Amino acid sequence: MSFSATLKYDKDGLIPTVVQDAASGTVLMVAYMNAISVDQTLATGKVTFWSRSRQKFWIKGESSGHFLFLKQFLFDCDSDCLLVKVEAAGPSCHEGYRSCFFRESDADGNVTVIAERELTPDQIYGTSK
Repeated sequence: MSFSATLKYDKDGLIPTVVQDAASGTVLMVAYMNAISVDQTLATGKVTFWSRSRQKFWIKGESSGHFLFLKQFLFDCDSDCLLVKVEAAGPSCHEGYRSCFFRESDADGNVTVIAERELTPDQIYGTSK
């Protein structure tokens, strides 16, 4: 039995995955994995997810070159959530920010961008997104 079989997935066979920079501790993104993407990530060292919107596997960085290289694979006490610590080869956000968490809101609902964009989507993908 593979390690992935010991995890608890939701009704769609997915498990939420928090991605954190191994060096700085910054949360870069949240995505979903299934048993196959867990096994692929552990086998290859390149973080692989299941895209709910596209209904297919995706290796983070396969189109941008900004791969996430696995440094540590952790799971919570209930085995129903993952934390993967990575070395990121570029911005993790498809909008060109290091982290997908680049905005904050105050109590009044005012939103502020709190990070610098590293690249535009056109620079990353060659097309506007």
